[in-house]
Amino acid sequence: MNSPLSYKDAGVDIDAGDALIERIKPFARKTLREGVLAGIGGFGALFEVPKNYKEPVLVSGTDGVGTKLKLAFEWNIHHTVGIDLVAMSVNDVLVQGAEPLFFLDYFACGALHVETAAQVIEGIAKGCELSGCALIGGETAEMPGMYPQGEYDLAGFAVGVVEKSKILDGKNICAGDAVIGLTSSGVHSNGFSLIRKLIERSGSSMPKHIDSLPYKEALMAPTRLYVKPVLNALKKHPIKGLAHITGGGLIENIPRILPPTLGVQLERKNWPQTELFTWAQKTAGIDDFEMNRTFNNGVGMVIIIEANHAVSCMQTLKDLGESPHLIGEVIDLEKAHSKGSPQNTHRVFIK
Repeated sequence: MNSPLSYKDAGVDIDAGDALIERIKPFARKTLREGVLAGIGGFGALFEVPKNYKEPVLVSGTDGVGTKLKLAFEWNIHHTVGIDLVAMSVNDVLVQGAEPLFFLDYFACGALHVETAAQVIEGIAKGCELSGCALIGGETAEMPGMYPQGEYDLAGFAVGVVEKSKILDGKNICAGDAVIGLTSSGVHSNGFSLIRKLIERSGSSMPKHIDSLPYKEALMAPTRLYVKPVLNALKKHPIKGLAHITGGGLIENIPRILPPTLGVQLERKNWPQTELFTWAQKTAGIDDFEMNRTFNNGVGMVIIIEANHAVSCMQTLKDLGESPHLIGEVIDLEKAHSKGSPQNTHRVFIK
């Protein structure tokens, strides 16, 4: 006669899932903000739209962490990828001028390891806390046979709100506007399929330290959260457009916020070249154009503002802990095309 089979025998440990929920509740409580009506523990999370908005428009964004997770598994570094997960969504919501309100995550694995999952979700809560949004729910899925031992996947989404009259759509950007770049904290969460190849190619010649950090820490540094300083700058300065520099780098992301007749001229000497991106470019053997289309290359967020407001906006951002640089200006695309630049089809000119 066959012996009884429990869900745990099949590979799903409900007790471990319950233990994880109890473990993460204190992290989630730190992220609570006005508007949360019901958070973690229910079938659905409830959030009330803030009453101070006259015509509130909800803005949503979703993303993952990508193949950066492969390095997290290999190096057993799990406390930063949760911040990455939040940052990739809240920074995207931010570029519409929206204040992130709440975040939900999805953590999937073959077999739940409570300590590892807790490190990841603590990072998610930290990212939410730093960006002022509430972690109000999520899903932990234990699916035997779906993932290799010790691996997991992450996804998440954020919802923000912006006054309808204050949505940033880039329509009023014009030639002569200033382009400000906010420095990145490293590779962020894009380009890691190439980074992993470069680590493999470097082998024993891999530098032990990059930008004064052990190279693993430098590569796993979490995506910078720009929410609070940029929201503060939006209240004080007439910012016309924001671009989050993710996959596609500077070349592909800045044009997403520009009117079709405009491009940007960037001055490469105007922002610092870090050891990390110098190593990446040298090891890959790629030219500047490909570098700026693959990585953020040191600029994680771009701000476009009328030129005569650029200095005061940069001072505000400096006071809030950012490192802004005046990296270029908006230009008329027809005039740029007449110069015959090899980058003109991408509307971003870098010299």
